[in-house]
Amino acid sequence: MSDATYPDLPRAAVGAVVVKNGNVLLVKRKAEPDKNLWAIPGGKIKLGETLQDAAQREVLEETGVSIKVLGPIFAFDVIERDTVGNVRFHYVIVDFLAEYIGGEPAASDDASEARFFSSDECKKIPLSPNTKLFLDAIQFI
Repeated sequence: MSDATYPDLPRAAVGAVVVKNGNVLLVKRKAEPDKNLWAIPGGKIKLGETLQDAAQREVLEETGVSIKVLGPIFAFDVIERDTVGNVRFHYVIVDFLAEYIGGEPAASDDASEARFFSSDECKKIPLSPNTKLFLDAIQFI
């Protein structure tokens, strides 16, 4: 069991929406929740780290892409329960808009794949539910 599984408190996390030439940066998640689904890159905030610093670090760690974090654009909960109703995961996530600075996507850390996708490509891949909700909301897909 990891520290994120069956937590005693919600865990704070961040993501970053990075767009380059009209394409959005996504990662294929290597672990639960949403294992093997494509999602906005991001992860847990470390103690003493700002939301913006965490988003910048997580994107670089997962994808090798450097970003400049702008403002928050989406916030949501990920709450997953097991078959008997116990909370298996509980994250409170804030996604930020980020400016692409440089680097080519290469999966690392919690990602098995990383790349930029067009709107049409996003319609054909298995997206995490919250990534799909967000991309629908901004009319990207």
